[in-house]
Amino acid sequence: MDSAMMALTAETRSMRLEIAGFQSQISGLDQRVATVETQVASWTDNGQELMHLRSKLTDLEDRSRRNNIRLMGLPEGIEGTDLTSFLRDTLPKLTDITFDPPLEFERVHRLGPKRQDGNGRSRSIIACLLRHGQARQLLQTARAQGPLKLGTTEIRLSADFSKETVDRRRAFLSLRPRLRHLDVKFGLFEPARMWITKNGVSRTFFDQEDLRTFLDKIQEQSHPMETTTLPFQDIRETPSETNHPEAIFNPERGTTMVPQPMGRDLERLAKSHDDRGQVLQAVAMYTQMSDRDKSRSHLKPTTAPI
Repeated sequence: MDSAMMALTAETRSMRLEIAGFQSQISGLDQRVATVETQVASWTDNGQELMHLRSKLTDLEDRSRRNNIRLMGLPEGIEGTDLTSFLRDTLPKLTDITFDPPLEFERVHRLGPKRQDGNGRSRSIIACLLRHGQARQLLQTARAQGPLKLGTTEIRLSADFSKETVDRRRAFLSLRPRLRHLDVKFGLFEPARMWITKNGVSRTFFDQEDLRTFLDKIQEQSHPMETTTLPFQDIRETPSETNHPEAIFNPERGTTMVPQPMGRDLERLAKSHDDRGQVLQAVAMYTQMSDRDKSRSHLKPTTAPI
């Protein structure tokens, strides 16, 4: 008994030492986790601050381009040796605007290096006007008249934005077909914000994902989709290819149809026999076939196994 008690005491002592070591390690891990959490919190704050600074930088860049207009489609070399004088004389004629005082430019240049071969599209022109009001007047007139005509050449005028703003505007414009489909009035305002009106309520969106989520809610409220299984006589009238749009959603019924996938031979059999039992028997026979027999059978499906 004494020897057994001594062995148990020694084992207990070693277990205590191991537990003490584990406690020390856990304390060290707690300190390391706390340090990591502090660093992650600081990185999150820095990331938010960085996003805020990036947004301010984009806004400053757009503001610095407020007096710029971008001309596209003007043929290379048509301006001769003085692009500034050419635009000063040509822009009033294109837009039928009499400017008082006359147009004045801080700088005018084409984008990119000059093409040596003379082929390809003409380079766009960036013109920085001295007066912001004249730049707005040119853009509003061009927007109202559409493409301007210089002889037989179409000239397009647009505002000049930073790359980030251009990407945001393109993302908003990609939602125009969906807005028209949902009968939503909309407008894209500078620099990149979408204004919409639905049922007399107006909203402004600065992010395309927020607008996309809002349109999803409108679509769910106006066109609730029901998932139904068509009866046998309707299945015979559906297309054999399950990826056909009418096989997924019928806008006239407002329902999503889920017809049973059938092969061409089974469709011909269903049309030639009014007895439903014969078709179901053929389906059961095909289901029980082995893969080798299915490959040789004339009941081979065209879309997916039954």
